[in-house]
Amino acid sequence: MESVDLIYKAIYILVIFGITLLIATYSTYFERKIAAFIQDRVGPNRAGPLGLLQPLADAGKLFFKEDFIPAKSNKALFIIGPGIAMLVATMSSAVIPFGDSLIIGGHEIFLQAIEVNIGVLYVFGVVSLGVYGLMIGGWASNNKFSLLGAIRAASQNISYELAMGLSLIAILMMTGTLSLREIAEQQQGFNWNIWYQPLGFIIFLVCAFAETNRTPFDLPESEAELIGGYHTEYGSMKLGMYLFAEYINIFVASAVMATLYFGAYNFPFMENLRSAISDPVLANNVVTLVGVGVMFAKIFLFIFFFMWVRWTLPRFRYDQLMKLGWQILIPLAILNIMLTGGGILLKEYLF
Repeated sequence: MESVDLIYKAIYILVIFGITLLIATYSTYFERKIAAFIQDRVGPNRAGPLGLLQPLADAGKLFFKEDFIPAKSNKALFIIGPGIAMLVATMSSAVIPFGDSLIIGGHEIFLQAIEVNIGVLYVFGVVSLGVYGLMIGGWASNNKFSLLGAIRAASQNISYELAMGLSLIAILMMTGTLSLREIAEQQQGFNWNIWYQPLGFIIFLVCAFAETNRTPFDLPESEAELIGGYHTEYGSMKLGMYLFAEYINIFVASAVMATLYFGAYNFPFMENLRSAISDPVLANNVVTLVGVGVMFAKIFLFIFFFMWVRWTLPRFRYDQLMKLGWQILIPLAILNIMLTGGGILLKEYLF
């Protein structure tokens, strides 16, 4: 029995890993298409029908470019930096529940790679390690622009992780758990956390932009000031791994926001759909598969929002970035904690 469950779990992990890489690959294509639409251009349209083979062309170009390592760099760390960024990015999605459970051959398979009761802490711990990839790469390049980009990345990530962590405390106070699956299960139907934590969500969303180094928070790689930032000296697939890791982080951030605030795989009238099917096993599987589709629809909407903002807003100055993080978002997150605590006490007192 256990060996069969392990086989199912291994297959599920491979499928999620493949989907993560596929979404990250085609995020480059859709970003360019969205940018073209906003700027009244056509976008990629040469490689394959509608330009759909453009990501494969880009990957081939990166694979076959010269693998250049600067003569004065720390070669070992120069190679390790992109590897750390990519490894950490792919580890982040392990605890995200993409669906409820499927029943196959009498076995119940939860659509989650790892269920740990500290899932929120796991995501935070793994994501916070990603800055080491940027810091090591920038420092090992032995280039002043790269080093400045790496320092910016480190200080930015540390600053916005504080506000992000504080914004989550309010969710944890309401749900009483650190398990992402339990948080998802508490949002049955349309009872999503966004209705109770709108301020917390806005803070988390802003911090997610900063954590993924996306415009208007892309100061670590601002080409107007630092050439290419922390990856100035990188080319070939090492550069590709840094860029790939950024898109995987966007996917993971979107999945976490969908899980914490927008009900994860839950959708309105899901119990009505379940009761409409007489066979309980079939009903469970149908509702789960629809839930998986709903979960990915929410993720894609967030990914689109990331891209929309990139081609709409200008970049902050660095002092504005730090002021927003320390003087605005952190006090707002503390205020949100106090309001949530007051609401919980009032509810206990009245009901």
